[in-house]
Amino acid sequence: MHAPTQVDATSLADYLGVMTRAVFEPGLNWSVVEAKWQGITTAFAGFDPVTVAGFTPEDVERLMADPGIIRNRKKIEATIHNAGEMLNMEREHGSFKAYLSSFGSFDATAADMRKRFKFLGESGAYHFLYVVKEPVPDHEAWMAAHPPARARG
Repeated sequence: MHAPTQVDATSLADYLGVMTRAVFEPGLNWSVVEAKWQGITTAFAGFDPVTVAGFTPEDVERLMADPGIIRNRKKIEATIHNAGEMLNMEREHGSFKAYLSSFGSFDATAADMRKRFKFLGESGAYHFLYVVKEPVPDHEAWMAAHPPARARG
């Protein structure tokens, strides 16, 4: 089992990189994402949110033709949207960290993130918050309360 490495997110690019991994991993083996990660990082300008938020439909087409990345249009478009939304949250709250800290509970933070950010489900929000060292519930207890969709019957 792959245990995600926690990071000290010190910039919006750090947060966007972590979120992009949470967007790209669902439906794939984590090792596939890992193998393509350097190409994804390069394709998304080192996750510079201003650059990524400014990507155009032509940039999406360029990325769809890039064999160095996972060419999933919805995930590419989600990353572009998410960069813009992170910039909005930074403007609104003064910093992205302040946005994350503004809710007072994991459940409220995760719920708001799932509304604002594309291709970020329950597990993706948990993964993101854990990796950037925000408070999250115990993993086993959380997993018991949130079984994967395929296990819900």
